[in-house]
Amino acid sequence: MSGPARCFGPHGARRGAALTLVFASVLATAAATGSLPRDGAKSSHPATRSVSSTVDGDEVAAAAARAVADGKSGTEAAEEVVSRSGDRWGAVYDERQYEEFEQALDGSYTGVGIAAKRSADGRVEVARVQPGGPADRAGVEPGDLLRTIDGHRVDRRPVAEAVALLRGDGEEAVAGSTVVLGIQHGSVLRTETLTRASLRTAAVTVRRIGPKPSDPSDAVMIDVDSFTRGSGTEVRDAVRKAPAGAGVLLDLRGNSGGLVTEAVTAASAFLDGGLVATYDVHGAQRALYADPGGDTVRPLVVLVDGGTMSAAELLTGALQDRGRAVTVGSRTFGKGSVQMPSKLPGGSVAELTVGHYRTPMGRGVDGRGITPDLVVGSGAEERAETVLSGLGGGS
Repeated sequence: MSGPARCFGPHGARRGAALTLVFASVLATAAATGSLPRDGAKSSHPATRSVSSTVDGDEVAAAAARAVADGKSGTEAAEEVVSRSGDRWGAVYDERQYEEFEQALDGSYTGVGIAAKRSADGRVEVARVQPGGPADRAGVEPGDLLRTIDGHRVDRRPVAEAVALLRGDGEEAVAGSTVVLGIQHGSVLRTETLTRASLRTAAVTVRRIGPKPSDPSDAVMIDVDSFTRGSGTEVRDAVRKAPAGAGVLLDLRGNSGGLVTEAVTAASAFLDGGLVATYDVHGAQRALYADPGGDTVRPLVVLVDGGTMSAAELLTGALQDRGRAVTVGSRTFGKGSVQMPSKLPGGSVAELTVGHYRTPMGRGVDGRGITPDLVVGSGAEERAETVLSGLGGGS
């Protein structure tokens, strides 16, 4: 039994190509589905297999079935087959992990409400704190450094490893469990014991930018952290509510992708129909199309960086190729493959690569990324606002 195909960013330790959520107390990433339409139509029917797959789904299922029949772990047997397959983004999830990932698609997670990033000097820094969450109530602030998590030094460890520690494992990864953080605020070190809670992410945030927040000509920043369910509609609604003549700064930095259908809906906010991306299945080219009626006049600048992945790259490529936006920032990650989940004997789920997508102009993204029109290192947001102003979009 197969589920819909997926398109999202990488998961630490090869745990699948997964969607990095906003808050670091989720596992570095959470799974996100994206439906591959048939015959170029905007349907949600899944593709079943692709010539680009590096392992046969039946082979994985057979290995899991043999293991279960012998009283062994079907998950471990499937993992062994996938690890030998050469499928860079292939992964196997047990039932608990998959259930958590499905919840994450709705923007739900268990954690402490912290988003983490790499600081300029290579340490793990708090990028954002969810209002009202455990970290917020404990006084954790953006810019604080995470020095230790449950006694483990994380100063120079990959952010994904710090995220996994924040989230916990097994019985730790539930609401009501605790995690002890060593936090540095300026020169002050302190220890906080936080209780994990059931929280919801805000995948899309909107704010006015400009010298006068009440000025109708001020631009609007739409920050999309992930393409969870409903995020595309939120982008579309934000564009429709923006003041006439106000430009839009679409911030996709750090967006590791998510639901392909949501990325296409977001593209539809700025396009009047037409091609968003193509992909191959069984050697035949298929396509994803925007809905008609989007705003094609409002000035638009898209901010990207090395954390812009997968479905977010699909959206970036469409807006860039269609001449709809000026892209600013640094080259994107380069995750242009699509995975599809399949239920295995024993209850685990395998995700295997089924294809690769291309931008409307036929550019491959996988392993290459997208180079923005204006490459900027530090100060990218300020440069983007300047560009938007030059386009007549306020700010």
